[in-house]
Amino acid sequence: MEHSTQNQTNRQHVRDPLTELIREGARQLIAQAVEAELQLLLQQESPPVDGKRSIIRNGYLPKRTIQTGAGDVEVQIPKVRDRSGRGIKFNSNLVPPYLKRTREVEEFLPWLYLKGVSTGDFHEALRILLGENAHGLSSATIGRLKQDWIKEQETWSRRDLSNKQYVYWWADGIYFNIRADNDRECMLIIMGALPDGTKELVAIEDGFRESEQSWTELLQNLRSRGLQKPPSLATGDGALGFWKAMSKVFPQARHQRCWVHKTANILNKVPKSVRSKFKKALHEIWMALTREEAYEAFDRCIARFRGQVSQGQRMPGKGQRGITGFL
Repeated sequence: MEHSTQNQTNRQHVRDPLTELIREGARQLIAQAVEAELQLLLQQESPPVDGKRSIIRNGYLPKRTIQTGAGDVEVQIPKVRDRSGRGIKFNSNLVPPYLKRTREVEEFLPWLYLKGVSTGDFHEALRILLGENAHGLSSATIGRLKQDWIKEQETWSRRDLSNKQYVYWWADGIYFNIRADNDRECMLIIMGALPDGTKELVAIEDGFRESEQSWTELLQNLRSRGLQKPPSLATGDGALGFWKAMSKVFPQARHQRCWVHKTANILNKVPKSVRSKFKKALHEIWMALTREEAYEAFDRCIARFRGQVSQGQRMPGKGQRGITGFL
């Protein structure tokens, strides 16, 4: 029991780079929206008095957190000082003083980034992030934010990669269960691992399904920005578009099928009655510490489940250790 509790505690302290990225993006989005509100107030309510503005910035309120679908996001609301004696204060309509939890975020947060980057529909993105009843989403506020976000996204998408060296890549095409203008579009995403083990987002672009052309354009864009050395190993699902594009642009990189996708493919070929045991046997293969231990686990799996696959499917013989034999 003590060991189980310790494992659970350790898992809670493991940082997920993608979740951290989404949480940081949400924090920046909220901060930019509040800043746009403040700038609008300063322009409208601060006519110069004796050559000086009557309302000026005056630091920030203490930091507080808002619970979102990406976890707790820290926010800090700016303050103003009214030198005209009118008692004007800055209260954000987007993040009111007693807001503790945002709504309608869990399902739509990934879509927020898809819509924001792909179509510029930031008004809709903010509405979903902050709820149907959000106030302060004036055209002036959205216009100011839109220009800032476009510049930020363009700067990131053109960043220099000449000093980057990735050991591993994980690539996938992500589809969302959200009604879109073109249901064949998806987000093409590459996560990378640096030599020190740090993970970071390499690329995120919208593409036409997971076609070879879309992946080729993405990879060529990375290379044109200085990424000349390919990753040692690229991991992805069975979509041929990515692998064909990699062979064109970075032919030196080794390929490896993602075990999550591979396991799902294999389990589709076995009866439901044995899937849980079959899945455990598959895990023993790819979690083995050495190649020989993996081969032994492979042979045990073949011997144990031979004859239990769906009719018309086959399993490899003991000497056929190529994983592709499972399909």
